Amino acid sequence: MTLVNKLITLILVPLFMNPFLPFLGIAKLVYPEKEVISLSEHGIGTAEDPVFLTAHRGITAVAPENTIPAYEEAVRLGFYTAECDIQLTADGVWVLNHNSDTDNMFCQYGDISELTYEELRTFSYKKGANFWKYEDLHIATLEEYLDVFVGTQTRPQIEIKADSYDQLHTILQAVYDKNLQESAIIISFDYEQLKAIRELDKDIELWYLIGEINAENIAQAKALGGNVWLSPDFEDNTQQSIQLAIDAGVPASFWTVNELEDAKMLYDMGIRYIETDIFCN
Repeated sequence: MTLVNKLITLILVPLFMNPFLPFLGIAKLVYPEKEVISLSEHGIGTAEDPVFLTAHRGITAVAPENTIPAYEEAVRLGFYTAECDIQLTADGVWVLNHNSDTDNMFCQYGDISELTYEELRTFSYKKGANFWKYEDLHIATLEEYLDVFVGTQTRPQIEIKADSYDQLHTILQAVYDKNLQESAIIISFDYEQLKAIRELDKDIELWYLIGEINAENIAQAKALGGNVWLSPDFEDNTQQSIQLAIDAGVPASFWTVNELEDAKMLYDMGIRYIETDIFCN
């Protein structure tokens, strides 16, 4: 057998046997499993005075964002909360996806609001750590997400992404059905959505997603009543703006903190709640 024939055999035969094989090899290079970094091992937080961590879209070091395996890993690692993003399908089902369309995470393309859940369930993931390892990996419903947290110490944190007001009650109903109303946290950039949620439920915990902390959003958070937090973008804030929330007595959890020096700065300021892609305790 000539050298050329040997090369053809080595390359083409595996390709015909499994045409997805070359793509998997590339995917493993592009989306490798990542290391989760311990804060306590770097002197940030102790057992007596820990950092309370939110897993941003789940533990994306081991599974694609907003998927059930990513949240199961957050529970296994003992995270305080695990954040998800929810969108509303054409037939009124809340599903987990950050963007309003499927272009970023799935092989098939479309706007979630124009697709039914059954259509979306057939979509295949194309991105994220180890996506090829999980059998029957499909877009998750809000109910499937909530199931992960039943009977655990990890709190579900639900970010409303859809521009919906008339279906907000169905989010609360899903939480009530799982008996998670004392554990669940509902978050949004849309202040009017949070006001609507508060009118439906006087006690559920709300986090108001914001950029820079200022007097206006501090006042808005307080106006929502008790059990309300600010959730500011860390990159938009300085020590001076962070101090505004501390002085006002409004609790805050910062997103998305992925640098050790940033986590240390917040910890030294007295902040104990952060959202992260890569840290654990």
